[in-house]
Amino acid sequence: MRSINSLKKNREFQNVYRQKHSFANKYLVMYLAKNEGKESRIGISVSKKVGNSVVRHRVTRLIREAYRLNKEKLEEGWDIVIVARPLAREQEFFGLEQAFLHLGRLHHIIRESK
Repeated sequence: MRSINSLKKNREFQNVYRQKHSFANKYLVMYLAKNEGKESRIGISVSKKVGNSVVRHRVTRLIREAYRLNKEKLEEGWDIVIVARPLAREQEFFGLEQAFLHLGRLHHIIRESK
């Protein structure tokens, strides 16, 4: 199984935040920055406002899975930071996946299916 390429360092997150290119919906905020690599990378941020550690980890896993299942639909070469909003804790997988895809369409990083 191939692992997901992710942002890990604070410096990488701050670089994406500095681009100030973001869209939001009820459950998620998506920040976007072009990277020099061929692959897209994702960083996920879930604050204590969302819930305790069990809830935060669950939301993180759901967002990561939504990214993994839809990675082939996304354009390559982007650094993506997803910030979960407090209402995300009440969503099941399908709701968070739809929120993720909605933000991808707003950013125009979803490839058109032929």
